[in-house]
Amino acid sequence: MTTTLAGKVALVTGAASGIGLASTEALIAQGARVIMVDRDEAALQAVRARHGDAVTPLRIDLLDARDCAGLVPRALELAGRIDILHANAGSYVGGDLVDNDTGAIDRMLNLNVNVVMKNVHDVLPHMIERRGGDIIVTSSLAAHFPTPWEPVYASSKWAINCFVQTVRRQVFKHGIRVGSISPGPVVSALLADWPPEKLQEARDTGSLLEASEVADVITFMLTRPRGMTIRDVVMMPTNFDL
Repeated sequence: MTTTLAGKVALVTGAASGIGLASTEALIAQGARVIMVDRDEAALQAVRARHGDAVTPLRIDLLDARDCAGLVPRALELAGRIDILHANAGSYVGGDLVDNDTGAIDRMLNLNVNVVMKNVHDVLPHMIERRGGDIIVTSSLAAHFPTPWEPVYASSKWAINCFVQTVRRQVFKHGIRVGSISPGPVVSALLADWPPEKLQEARDTGSLLEASEVADVITFMLTRPRGMTIRDVVMMPTNFDL
């Protein structure tokens, strides 16, 4: 087994399920130590039981402003360094805008946009001081296409894609690589709001990605030579039709 990330410390948010869990396990397979951030303490401990010291669970509610502000300081206290930030935590609001709950809109925009910006903001001084690091943000295919069945979710990902592109230009001089991964629909809890008939049709036609497939691409991005930045990757099931 290759361990191209041996000795690295990765901080993964939304790490207890879906893409975050797949990313965590892929990073561990490459030799990294992973600080897993999630609200689900039981799920975090289950992963810890499987992987031992390669995992450091950190229960944080990123929608709590105080918890969110303490993320990077607590991670540094636990591990002493952060080489990789995978800002993955997110939520989903789909359907017609007129039917959406405004409280749910607020929570989703806070998690998908504000929290990502704050997490990146807070880790940058550490990475700048160390003259290097990698930041990957989980975006979405919805960031590249005005998806008519999810205007709120798609808008959050368009915003964060702009954030990734502009921050990348600010910090590359410090040896920090910033990129995003934009998968099409992935089998995960974020699809819970999909109409059942749409979800079943997607499964039947092979129009969904597995979280492990996304994690494989994240590993590819992180293991490129330092002189190469994989800026953003759009990936989708071959059968997925916009």
